[in-house]
Formats: sequence, structure tokens, C-alpha cells
Amino acid sequence: MVDGSLLLLGLSGPELTPDEASLFRRLQPAGYILFARNVVSPEQTRQLTDDLRSLSHTLPILAIDQEGGRVTRTKEIAPVAPSAPALAARRNMRHIASAASLTGDLLCLLGFNLNFAPVLDLDHFPDSHNSLRGRTWGRDPQRVIDYAGHWNRWLRKHGLASCAKHFPAGGRAVSDPHHDLPSSPATLAELLREDVIPYTALMPELDAIMLAHIDFPNIDSNFPASLSPRIVRRFLRDQLGFDRHIILTDDLDMGAITQRYGRGEDVKLAISAGNDLAMICHRIDTAETAARSLAELPRALTTEARERVDHFRCKTLRPPPAWSDKKWNIACAALAKLAAEFPEPVDPIVLSPVQDY
Repeated sequence: MVDGSLLLLGLSGPELTPDEASLFRRLQPAGYILFARNVVSPEQTRQLTDDLRSLSHTLPILAIDQEGGRVTRTKEIAPVAPSAPALAARRNMRHIASAASLTGDLLCLLGFNLNFAPVLDLDHFPDSHNSLRGRTWGRDPQRVIDYAGHWNRWLRKHGLASCAKHFPAGGRAVSDPHHDLPSSPATLAELLREDVIPYTALMPELDAIMLAHIDFPNIDSNFPASLSPRIVRRFLRDQLGFDRHIILTDDLDMGAITQRYGRGEDVKLAISAGNDLAMICHRIDTAETAARSLAELPRALTTEARERVDHFRCKTLRPPPAWSDKKWNIACAALAKLAAEFPEPVDPIVLSPVQDY
């Protein structure tokens, strides 16, 4: 039997297709990630997450990218929470707590249990087309710790597990990994001085870490961060001590990876590097190839990853509350009121496809 327990998969539309349902029953992936293409209405979205749960033998990860601002997958069905830069500029901890709390309330009602946020990248190149415009909490590590940490704390208080990203330093990219593989000359010493400080400071309050698709040739000349044993296993896990957290790749369907690695090779490199989960967001038809490739890895390696995923699922994830129209409407009204206080500027520059997924 093909085992997909180290995969996190996307799906094509707002309803499960028969082929997808059959594939997911057979592979039993660790979980799923939903995008705007999967969200039509609150009731439909909750039905979809319920359907995905019903396919799984154990409680699956049900994840979404809901950072606020332009990376908001529910923008067609609910108000958009203020972005990280807008909240950071106001320096009001009450507003940050409200944005995170209401985000948690909405996502829990929709059936999600993991949010791929907060972004902990330092904004080294605010004018670059590196996918991070309008998404970071700032350039100063202490401010990122203060604001992103507060947001993360209140999200978790309202029932969602969190995932910090994009380790070790997504803000060092000067191009967009959705299109190609960015490269940074940063050294390990430079990252330790600045970029990884928010991760180590917030370590006890983070549930998961997402790796960046960025090349750091002065750290590992062979692999990008997301596939690098030097960065994932030896730096993040062994040196910094993130040995109990779930660690996963960013989407392996990004151009940064697909232009250099084939499906199968990429997921094997990801798990071998020390990731627990390989994420496939768009090319769902390749999931079985990915699962078969993972079966070729040493059993000790996959068992270690699977044990961490199982522990995370049992100890961290919560089943969703019962659906409530009243609670949904109350949360939406409160979020709309908050959003009205934070008008977001229109960015005339063509943005990354990350906002449109």
C-alpha cells in the first residue's frame, strides 16, 4: 500500500472530485492545504473540511495561508484582517490581538486547525519583487518578536496551531521563489546575528516551521534551504534545537523547485534533509509518484518524521467547533469594524502570485 503520511496536499476546487477522494483515501496524507480556489461560501468551505476529515483514519492537518492583508484566502467570503505592516505601523498590541483572535475564530469555524503564519522574515529588501511586499512585520528583529509573537499568541489562544515562515531568512531573497530560485550571499553568522533571532525567541510558542526555497551558497553550495541537510537538520534542528517541532517545505510546485528537480526526487530530498512534510499544492496528480518515491527512503528516516507528525496531530490539533451562523456573523462584523480602521494602500506594482492562489 502506498503511504502518503509525509505529504501535505492541495486540491483542485471547492468540492472533492471522485478521483481526489479515491486518491486521498488510498494515500492517507498527513493533511491538506486550501486556497481561494477552494473557498466559495462559509457553509461550502466547512463542508469541504468536514469531507476531508471523513476520508482520514486520524485527524488530518487542515491548513491555510491566512496572514491578513493580501495573503487572505477567505477574502471572497469574509472581511480581510489588517496586514502585518499595517498592524506594526500602528504599534497597538490590542489591535494585533484582535486581528489574530478574529482570524482564529473564523478559521476554526471553517474547520481549519493550522494557519501558515506568522511571517517572521525580516524585510531586508522592501522594494524587491520577492513575494513579501505587504507581508512582513518589519526589519528589526525585536519588533518582529514583539508584534508577530503577540499575533501568534492570540491566534493559538483561539484554537489554531501556527507555522512560522520562511526559515531561515525569506527576506534575504531579491526575486520571487514562485518563479525562480533566489540566491543570497548571507553566511550562517549573518543569519544568527539577525534573521533567526525571532525563531529562537519564539521557539516555545511556535508549532511548526516552514522552510524557504532560497539558495544560500555560503552555507550549502549544493541545495536550497528547503532541501538542505545543512540548514534543516544540522542548523535548525541540531544547532538551534527545533527537534520537536513539525518542519515542512514551502510548496514544492514553485518554480524555484520544479525548474531544478523532478517530482519524486524533490520529496526524497526534502525528507532526507530533515523536513517532516513535503507540500504539494497544485500538481495533485503527482502525489502518488511522490508517495512511491518516499517509500524508497530508509525506514528509520521516515519513521522519525512520521512520529513527529503523529505527535503533532495528537497533541496540538483540535477538532472543529460546531458550525454556527451566529458566531460567524459576529466574527465577520467585528473583523469588518477592525479592518475599517486600517485602510490598506493600493500597491501599483505587479505582485507575486502568492496573493491569487
